[in-house]
Amino acid sequence: MGVQWSQFFPPRPGFTEADIPPLDGKVFLVTGGASGIGYEVARALYQKNARVYIAGRSESKAQKAITSIEQTVPSNKTGRKLEFLQLELDDLSSIKSTVEEFRKREQKLDVLWNNAGVSRPPTGSVSKQDVELQLATNCLGPFLLAQLLLPCLRAVDPTAAADPARIVWVSSQAVELSAPQGGLLMSEVRSPPSDATRLYVNSKTGNIFLATEFARRYGSSQKILSVVCNPGAASTHLFRHTPSVKYLAWPLLHKPELAALTELYAGLSKDVTMEANGCYIIPWGRINTNLRADLLGATKLLEEGGSGMATEFWIFGEEMTAAYY
Repeated sequence: MGVQWSQFFPPRPGFTEADIPPLDGKVFLVTGGASGIGYEVARALYQKNARVYIAGRSESKAQKAITSIEQTVPSNKTGRKLEFLQLELDDLSSIKSTVEEFRKREQKLDVLWNNAGVSRPPTGSVSKQDVELQLATNCLGPFLLAQLLLPCLRAVDPTAAADPARIVWVSSQAVELSAPQGGLLMSEVRSPPSDATRLYVNSKTGNIFLATEFARRYGSSQKILSVVCNPGAASTHLFRHTPSVKYLAWPLLHKPELAALTELYAGLSKDVTMEANGCYIIPWGRINTNLRADLLGATKLLEEGGSGMATEFWIFGEEMTAAYY
């Protein structure tokens, strides 16, 4: 229980914006970067002279965020960039065009932050492909986006062992607190129940599984880091569908700037090496070596003594996105 308590009330950050090195020439993509944690991630990157793309569905909201960041960050440096990229994670048919547009502008991608997500929308909410909305937005859309961006991630200098390309996935402490034994019931994934909270937990469990599978499949062979984090409970628009939850949970909610440090640590810290590929990171930037035992077992293959559940969920993701490459 100590590990869970320390995620509710984390110690002082060991990694701050002051620890971020100059990012000249680096290219980053932050989904959901127009507000909340993603906004703070984008701001911190831009301040360090990076080329940053805020990806999301609303150009007006993104442009408002871009203007705000540009007004906040001194403009006395050259080479930095802050641009909008149209992205609809709940429409698999549109994601290929998003990646094509990105590739018109950039040849490489140093870090992809799969930060955007949805939590507990109205019962029955579905994606453009008629998939339960949380599964589609939090798992399938990011899965397809990451797969299509692999050529850009591979284009990062593979000899830069201390600074490889990365994918950061965002999960939730709710997984360790309330996911079923083994992490997922595939019957619920394929035939979602009407419990919006359970569906949210399922999608965030899926993020853990996708992160660890990406690490297993592309880590040693292609030198791409894939990690997952619980950024920490923060007061953001994630609660827009459940305002009462935000009100009741306010004593446990932190500022988005703190939760952004978790994601920045996951994407930039030198602590996160190839040896730690697939790791689970907790607030405000700590590698957790005590992930719930059954969840850890689910990320391992059958021949490794695990359940193979992460691989099964990966195969499900492949099936659901196969028509959109």
